[in-house]
Amino acid sequence: MAEVTWPEEQLITAAQSGDLDAIAAVVSAAHPNVQRFARSLCADAEDAQDAAQEALIILYRKIGMLRATGALASWMFRIVRNECLRRARRRVHEHTPVPDIAVTASAEHEVLRRLDAGRVAAAVAALPPDQRRVLILRDIQGYSGRVVAEVLGIGPAAMKSRLHRARAAVRHTLRATTGTGHGGHDEQNNI
Repeated sequence: MAEVTWPEEQLITAAQSGDLDAIAAVVSAAHPNVQRFARSLCADAEDAQDAAQEALIILYRKIGMLRATGALASWMFRIVRNECLRRARRRVHEHTPVPDIAVTASAEHEVLRRLDAGRVAAAVAALPPDQRRVLILRDIQGYSGRVVAEVLGIGPAAMKSRLHRARAAVRHTLRATTGTGHGGHDEQNNI
């Protein structure tokens, strides 16, 4: 595996000060890492390419907003992650079919489904940030445990521990709000 390198602090400092040559050099040096982030986070190659380009444009335009020169990698990771999420959400909305009246079992069923989704979303939102991130990356976005641990900068054991605590907290919250759940089934099987 190739060594991951980022621009040196002096170059980043010069770029933050508005030196156009330094900005171009920082963008150029960050490009391979940004592409690697995008390929690991986005759903497909086209989205990865678009997210990487958008992140580099943001870097070019807003490098002066970077607070610490050592934070470039984490800042770029957040930008790429947000771009990939935005593109994934847009893709889901574009491809979500409008339900046919005959397909929907009943208005009551649809209301209950939306209430359940809202309860799960609220339970996930109530998690501490470290648990919420690991749960979203692993269970919602479907990344492997290895990738999640790498993205979060933690070991596999720590990732598994956080994921276990997050799942248990969501189950506990869901049980506390409805007893045993709708229709007599246990929400543990849904998470």
